[in-house]
Amino acid sequence: MLDPSAARSGDTEFARLDRRSFLRSGLGGTLFLATVSTTAGLSGCATAPAGRLDAIDTRMDTSYQFRFLTRDDIDLFEALLPAMFGPALPEQPQARRLAVAGTIERIDAGIDNFGPANQQELRRLFDLLTFGFTRVTIARVWSRWPNVSTADANAFLERWRTSGIGLFNNGYIALTKISNVAFYGGRDQWHLSGYPGPPQWAVDALPQFKTA
Repeated sequence: MLDPSAARSGDTEFARLDRRSFLRSGLGGTLFLATVSTTAGLSGCATAPAGRLDAIDTRMDTSYQFRFLTRDDIDLFEALLPAMFGPALPEQPQARRLAVAGTIERIDAGIDNFGPANQQELRRLFDLLTFGFTRVTIARVWSRWPNVSTADANAFLERWRTSGIGLFNNGYIALTKISNVAFYGGRDQWHLSGYPGPPQWAVDALPQFKTA
């Protein structure tokens, strides 16, 4: 389970993350990710943002417009978030689903505010993890993400966290950092990081709270 202390500053942390590169892995890593992204595109891997999900797809709020994450990316995070946050997620299935869905929507909204360089790096990382060949050979995840168990997702994260390959270490940091900020930045998770929420005078005085 991730350390909630990184999220005390809420969603504004996304702005600071945008000032530095996620995958500082050198020229070789950059060329590798670029090759993977190109190969995935030529092989038909979906790279268009998911937009509004169909009403029959009950995983997300159908009123939300995805601006960066693809449907494959959504599958990826639906598999990874339970492994990352474990007991911090609600036990009741519907509440758990809503917590995961809200976190994925905040990940999408946060990345949408990133600069082009970091967006390109994250797109290459996500393509590496969702493209079948590299998911199996690089991530060593044999099943498609909707079929990956929490135990297998946790094993993947641990492999990349402890890998001797810097590209994988940095990929782990990128995945967990954006997820950590998005999860603990949600109003329903503030208490888990010890953040009591904005003071009442700010809620009463600032218009953004009245329209939230």
